[in-house]
Amino acid sequence: MDSNTTTALPDLWDRLSGTQSGPDLWVVLATLAAALAVVAPHPVWRVARNAITIAHEGGHGLIALVTGRKLTAIRLHSDTSGLTVSRGKPYGLGMILTAAAGYTAPSLLGLGGAALLAAGRITLLLWVATALLLAMLVMIRNAYGVLTVVLTGGTFLLVSWLAGPQVQAAFAYAVVWFLLLGGVRPPFELQAKRRRGGAGDSDADQLSRLTHVPAGLWLFLFHAVSLCSLIGGGQWLLRL
Repeated sequence: MDSNTTTALPDLWDRLSGTQSGPDLWVVLATLAAALAVVAPHPVWRVARNAITIAHEGGHGLIALVTGRKLTAIRLHSDTSGLTVSRGKPYGLGMILTAAAGYTAPSLLGLGGAALLAAGRITLLLWVATALLLAMLVMIRNAYGVLTVVLTGGTFLLVSWLAGPQVQAAFAYAVVWFLLLGGVRPPFELQAKRRRGGAGDSDADQLSRLTHVPAGLWLFLFHAVSLCSLIGGGQWLLRL
């Protein structure tokens, strides 16, 4: 084995298992402002929402696998909608958890990312995110989905491999803020669609049919998870 390879592998392991210093508070606040600027204005959000859809459909897929269902396909569309197809019993706990995972996934991923950043695991967060995106890519079944996941995963890979520690830290904080803030908006959008009589086959409505619990209560759960994740994750990121 080449000596450079034998040297690089322990160095990579040290980076993944070690801790890194977090950025200054002004950087944390700047990344918060940047994430707000992406999530709040509708024209920018319309594009950025693709990343939330990746997390949403990835959440469906991951929980489908964890609960023993067979994941067959994930599709991501240019209108920021998506579809995850899995095989298994069309009822029961596994199906319920899979259906509930979509709207909660971005916020819970953001909360987990905030916990890693609070522990100084910046490099680990970037590599875990890259690995999850690569794993998701295997299940993508349409060209637009492949494009969005490749671009997103490629960005994480370039930053984690080539950027310096300060750039990595700022990027990681911006991503986590985006997940925490971006996870709050879709439940409100779904609520507005349902109020107008649309989204009759939404995740909340599917869950209602599976559990005989009103869709409004599932919407309340989505809101509660996203807002609690934002509050808890924000406290970790701001070191409160």
